[in-house]
Amino acid sequence: MIQLDRELVEPVMVAAFEGWNDAGEAASLAVEHLTEHWGATELCSLTPDDYYDFQVTRPRMSVVEGRLHEVEWPTTRVRVARPPGSHRDVVLVVGPEPNMRWRSYTADLVAIARELGVERAVLLGSLLADAPHTRPVPVTGMVSPGGLAERHGLEPSTYSGPTGIVGVVHEGFDAAGIETVSLWAAIPHYVAQPPCPKATLALLGWVQEFSGAEVPLGDLPEESVKWESGVDDLTAEDEDIAAYVRGLEEAKDTVELPEASGDAIAQEFERYLRRREDD
Repeated sequence: MIQLDRELVEPVMVAAFEGWNDAGEAASLAVEHLTEHWGATELCSLTPDDYYDFQVTRPRMSVVEGRLHEVEWPTTRVRVARPPGSHRDVVLVVGPEPNMRWRSYTADLVAIARELGVERAVLLGSLLADAPHTRPVPVTGMVSPGGLAERHGLEPSTYSGPTGIVGVVHEGFDAAGIETVSLWAAIPHYVAQPPCPKATLALLGWVQEFSGAEVPLGDLPEESVKWESGVDDLTAEDEDIAAYVRGLEEAKDTVELPEASGDAIAQEFERYLRRREDD
């Protein structure tokens, strides 16, 4: 039973999971950013012994002046915030991807969402991709029900294959009748080391879209510019990498040319058919 000092209003849940689902730590840093800037308060955490293998996801200890100060166990934390100027609450969930019992873990998150009255879940992830760092970060998604993607202009994901906890949690929330959105930011694979503020910024833009709450960006825009400039400098030092990036840019720009759009291709094909009929 979660103890609340007030009833939550139309809450939206935003969740991210560290590890396999979190290239460049873009997703987890997005939730931590919201936690800090919205002044979120902690509601509860999941029992770590149920879901983590501590030889894989190890606890961390801190030492102060030669004495053991604390052992911090890996866990999933649930916090709540009322964004300034918003009429609704946002429930923020972040923690390492569990090592075991994924279905029970998902059931726990669904139970928490139901108890809090969550109406929509926004799940964040980031992946490595052939994406140039000089272009806007592509964000694709999976939405249940599907009409939400069209209304918000989200590019649907076409991925099929192995999944992390984001895919399993998405299925669990969908089955529970909760509107569910999974958002994935594409991180350039040649600069995979965290952080990637540009990808975090891209995810936060979509969090604002699906939560309806104004998202404070803080220093992220400036950090994104510095990150891109730093990667520019690194790639310029190696001609092979620089040539590879130019190839990615050309491929990206070609796909996004107006004449390469599906509608334009269909129209051109129709013109071709008409010309054949005339001949």
